[in-house]
Amino acid sequence: MDKTPQTLPRDSWTYSPGINAEIRRAADTGIYDIRGGGAKRKVPHFDDLLFLGASISRYPLEGYREKCDTSVVLGTRFAKKPIELKIPITIAGMSFGALSGPAKEALGRGATLAGTSTTTGDGGMTNEERGHSEKLVYQYLPSRYGMNPDDLRRADAIEIVVGQGAKPGGGGMLLGQKITQRVANMRNLPVGIDQRSACRHPDWTGPDDLEIKILELREITNWEKPIYIKIGGARPYYDTALAVKAGADVVVLDGMQGGTAATQDVFIENVGQPTLACIRPAVKALQDLGMHRKVQLVVSGGIRSGADVAKALALGADAVAIGTAALIALGENDPKWAAEYEALGTTADAYDDWHEGKDPAGITTQDPELMKRLDPVEAARRLRNYLAVMTLECQTIARACGKSHVHNLEPEDLCALTIEAAAMAGVPLAGTSWIPGQSGF
Repeated sequence: MDKTPQTLPRDSWTYSPGINAEIRRAADTGIYDIRGGGAKRKVPHFDDLLFLGASISRYPLEGYREKCDTSVVLGTRFAKKPIELKIPITIAGMSFGALSGPAKEALGRGATLAGTSTTTGDGGMTNEERGHSEKLVYQYLPSRYGMNPDDLRRADAIEIVVGQGAKPGGGGMLLGQKITQRVANMRNLPVGIDQRSACRHPDWTGPDDLEIKILELREITNWEKPIYIKIGGARPYYDTALAVKAGADVVVLDGMQGGTAATQDVFIENVGQPTLACIRPAVKALQDLGMHRKVQLVVSGGIRSGADVAKALALGADAVAIGTAALIALGENDPKWAAEYEALGTTADAYDDWHEGKDPAGITTQDPELMKRLDPVEAARRLRNYLAVMTLECQTIARACGKSHVHNLEPEDLCALTIEAAAMAGVPLAGTSWIPGQSGF
């Protein structure tokens, strides 16, 4: 009788089933993969940090009985009319075109109910979004789609987009099936033709030119509007420093977990740095210039909970921005459409083919019948609830650390569970006083 032990076949880590499937897909089609969302690979993130609550050495605040303020003012450096928000959570830029009209309206309604701002995204400003957003930030992108001076003046702030976390150094995409007559008119494009946005601004090539552009925008808007500069998580120290020197009121920093409506998968997964790795260098740049808290820092990319908000603030941010999480709150990827997601060859929680315009939830589509599925009033209520929960969670943590304002959270309130997270965030590894690269045990 053969007693030779049977060995089980093993998958290769280098050539996993997923990698093999992508090689076959590329060989079959000759086309690179396009998708939406942010990086799916596991990288160090806010989950790798923990708070050190108060006990004897720190004095906690009594929950719900002692005040913990969450307000934030953005644009205090030069703008005559800074933006005052009730909560430190804003809605990131997502374009009309990538999103449906009802989705943009819902974002505006929900942000207003929560006392915060929303952002236009590429493709211009819709009347529904402006009409339902108490505070609206107008994105000024390399494409210049939909840009006009009147809308700049109608906005409450202007965000010059230099980079995005999902694709720093690259432009966006909007495929022809989502370019309806209305989208085409707003963007001055032909109907139904694939569009790829420019990766850099056409009228400046460096920080000196950026300073001129900022002054131009200030003159157009009578120095009233805060000017944000949005950068992807590539070289956060130098990009933040140059944005400040160019005259920015606010720096928006977007890490690689930040989403996008559509770009190359290889871009999303292999370009940029994790959000956690970007915050401390950006804060260091502000501190070195004596501008921390004078120029506000807004962090985005993978913010999902009040704990994530609190950790970003503790590392030095003034506020955060959410995009993908806001869409999920509206109803994106809802399992109630499971059968339709399955018919598209995916599942609710994995659906990322937003560029195809077939979203069953009616959010990332321009299909008139699918758009009817989203009630902007009900979706806004859901977003308001989600923002309220995030804010309460952030306050709960801040009180536990003895803070009367969420901005009083600091790196000293944190420790890290992994060496990688400790090094990126600049906080000690749990159970030690060791910050990798900075001190000994």
